[in-house]
Amino acid sequence: MELVALLVGPGSPEGKALQDAQRLLEVVGSAARLGKITREELHRVGLGRRKALAILAAVELRNRIHKNSLFPGQPFRSSLEIFRHFRPLVEGLKKECFWCLLLDGKNLILRVVRISEGTLTASLVHPREVYRPAIREAAAGVLFVHNHPSGDPAPSQEDIQITRRLVEVGKVVGIRALDHVIIGAHRYFSFVDQGLF
Repeated sequence: MELVALLVGPGSPEGKALQDAQRLLEVVGSAARLGKITREELHRVGLGRRKALAILAAVELRNRIHKNSLFPGQPFRSSLEIFRHFRPLVEGLKKECFWCLLLDGKNLILRVVRISEGTLTASLVHPREVYRPAIREAAAGVLFVHNHPSGDPAPSQEDIQITRRLVEVGKVVGIRALDHVIIGAHRYFSFVDQGLF
């Protein structure tokens, strides 16, 4: 709450800034949900133009930093790194989405490709769609990522089956599958870390 108070605080007495911050957090539910708030909602809370713009600017800066934290030429080092990048991107998503990181022979990122958006409980993925961009980009390796909107990153039987199938297809086309990371609310599951690759 204190950080939000700092954003709404310039030009306000300290107690008023804390009251504004508390009122704002009560309306949105949590600081994490500020990432989806609109200017109109900020005005409805009673914040003036300058304070609303300060919050929106801070949120946009955070989003840009997170979106660009995995960029072409950067090396892939760990499943934790993948979790840290994708967690803010999947927060609040109601459907499962599936991404494929395309890597070169030294595990440097070529591109991050969003493959599909599924249903509330399933990400509909076909190996053809997964490997098409990898073949087109001449990727040497791939890494799969998807989210579980439930917040529990434990793999379903379908997750295990599609992962095995994707690994096998990768062997056939000569593209190494390095890992499959499932992003939950506060945890993640890595097939490699759990010895399932």
